[in-house]
Amino acid sequence: MAVNADKPTRWKEDIARSVDLYNEWFLAFAPDTYRATRVDTTKKVGEALRLTGNLRTLSPATLAEHPAIVPMLRMATAPPIARDRLVGLARVSKTLVYTMENDERVPPRMRPAALQEELGRIADIILRLADRDLFTWLEPPRKATEQELFRASTIVADRLCGAMANPIVRNAQERRQLAKLKKWLEAHRYRFLRAGDGVRLETMAPGTFTFRLNVPVKLEGGTTTVNIPVDTVIMPKKGRMPLTPLLVEAKSAGDFTNVNKRRKEEATKMAQLRANYGKRVRYILFLCGYFDSGYLGYEASERIDWVWEHRMDDLHHFGL
Repeated sequence: MAVNADKPTRWKEDIARSVDLYNEWFLAFAPDTYRATRVDTTKKVGEALRLTGNLRTLSPATLAEHPAIVPMLRMATAPPIARDRLVGLARVSKTLVYTMENDERVPPRMRPAALQEELGRIADIILRLADRDLFTWLEPPRKATEQELFRASTIVADRLCGAMANPIVRNAQERRQLAKLKKWLEAHRYRFLRAGDGVRLETMAPGTFTFRLNVPVKLEGGTTTVNIPVDTVIMPKKGRMPLTPLLVEAKSAGDFTNVNKRRKEEATKMAQLRANYGKRVRYILFLCGYFDSGYLGYEASERIDWVWEHRMDDLHHFGL
């Protein structure tokens, strides 16, 4: 029996309360979160400048050894360039740039000669497009002052944080949601398991929970296995045997538009889990923010239920 998905008469009130809760959090904490990230990013930009001789030199060896500096270097150009623009301008593989930025490493299977050549082309583009109005010591060449370096680092950090503003806020909100789940579960005598300590879905003991667990599933055809990341996995203390874990996806949103673009993600994940673990799989959403009736109706039609952050005790109705 559904807990919230089959009660559309309550959706309007819940949506309003959820929006209010998200807005209160955003106004109270998002500016500080953004500011702290900008301070940290400014330090990282300063280190990136040091590694590149304050943008006078940029070698393939430096990029290979410090691939995490690529996003900062993209923001040091005039104009700042997106990842795909860098791929096109430098005529390099998308896999190379995306692996450097997302995984902070170069592709391990890439041939050394090809890697050296493509890293060289990336370096050439960055140095060619470096913002001369920002890095005023480049033309004519001279030594940069400490004040100039700090000013340039701050501006590049602002550009980078501006491009990442939504992910910064979204990640902070996710951490807050998981902290609230942890507090609620521990208050009800559930024991936390660290996901890195060999935790597996099928061996979790009753009354335990974990965060960010990779659940293996076989794709259609059964020849390929992939891991589906689940934010929270909870094994109830009691219930019909064998006990079925509750899989919880923490979701937050600062506007109504993006959630409807992403709503198919949960349905796809649910279908894959059911195909591998049977119809008894319980997969729900933990919602805070802007989720309208269109989003809720779509999830309900996919047999996905949810718990609102402003009414967490609904977790009891899922056997917790």
